[in-house]
Amino acid sequence: MRKETVAVITKYLLDIMFFAGIVVTLTLPWLVKVVTAYFHFEDFEGRYVEIVSIYFVLGILAVLILGELRKMFRTVLKNDCFVRENVVSLQRMGTYSFVIAAVCLLRAVLYTTAAMLVLVLVFVIAGLFSKVLAFVFDKAVDYKLENDLTI
Repeated sequence: MRKETVAVITKYLLDIMFFAGIVVTLTLPWLVKVVTAYFHFEDFEGRYVEIVSIYFVLGILAVLILGELRKMFRTVLKNDCFVRENVVSLQRMGTYSFVIAAVCLLRAVLYTTAAMLVLVLVFVIAGLFSKVLAFVFDKAVDYKLENDLTI
């Protein structure tokens, strides 16, 4: 598959996930009622407010991460990846990932599942990866700017 094809598919996938995330997050109060009624989740009985609140916060954070990825991807499409804005985006994504992990831990206090504990681990690793990648990008931007000044 050509690089351009992968880039276009990725751009549209990010756009779809971003806008779908906004729709799902905004319709969450209604969706939780429908899903719990349809699947008869006993664990959710009497916890409607907590569930909607937790998943609303998680939805907002997921949309924020997708927004940062979309911003970064614009620089990829322009063939100018090593810019300070991407360093800031990576730092923000790391912070959002850590907050998601903390909210998932809070949710685990209400009702623990193995999947939620795995999500905590995944988002801690994603947060660390984003923060480290931000440092790498920061150095790359420094080298790029130094090189641009030399020429």
